[in-house]
Amino acid sequence: MIEPQKLHQLSGGQKRRKLALTFGALERDIAGIPEKGMEYNFKNMSRAAYTKKIAEIVLQDPKLSKTAYDELSSLLQAEQFDERRVCNCARNHLLEIIGTFPAEWDLVIAPHKNPLAEDGTVIERNFYPGTAVYAEDIRSPFNLGSIFRTAEGMGLEKVYISPGCVDPEQPRAVRSGMGCIETMGWERIALEALPEDIPVFALETGGIPIDEFKFPEKGICIIGSEELGVSPQALKRASYGTVTIPMIGLKASLNVGVAFGILTQKWCEYLNKRE
Repeated sequence: MIEPQKLHQLSGGQKRRKLALTFGALERDIAGIPEKGMEYNFKNMSRAAYTKKIAEIVLQDPKLSKTAYDELSSLLQAEQFDERRVCNCARNHLLEIIGTFPAEWDLVIAPHKNPLAEDGTVIERNFYPGTAVYAEDIRSPFNLGSIFRTAEGMGLEKVYISPGCVDPEQPRAVRSGMGCIETMGWERIALEALPEDIPVFALETGGIPIDEFKFPEKGICIIGSEELGVSPQALKRASYGTVTIPMIGLKASLNVGVAFGILTQKWCEYLNKRE
């Protein structure tokens, strides 16, 4: 961390870059994931006071737009000071002036911790027994992490992944999964090794519209790769049927993680009505 006075004395692009890096380090510290050597350590000033001081430096930047100025000013004057939101706001407006925009990997996202009971033990997760997804050849770690996150959040019991899927323990998959890869039961298996005693259906174009599809109480939903969708072999294995999300857009295309989220919401809605 750099003292506010030293940051104030810098000029132009150097000041903006140093401030943006400082806000990024602060945001990580607030989120509980500080970079080594970048932890907040000024003993004569609280972190909140430091954040306010350097945010006020940003307000003096002549290239800051009125909209950005008003947004940051409002956050600084709020009755309840939100350190992290101030850091995020200031950093992103600085990056916009610099002309450098953060990639998804640069976003400061703290992983969710496992909920604990009063005695400190991890609370067991609730799920719909016998429900699972089979991710076939998902190549993007972000997409796979998102699939795990959705499956856990909506209450599926398990995630199966094909041999061609990216490794769920790949850092970007873990990051996107927000701790759900560690808590979900998952298994890497070939298509032909899927359980024979559970209905298998596929999410793909050309099937029964999702509002008309009769979901199974227990089952495995196959979702296909970003590039090719569900394979012919997987469609053949999906003997229970194929469900489709109707679309009217020109492209009529959804990201696989988004499509899976729509599918699981409808499936769980059906299961809730059955209870």
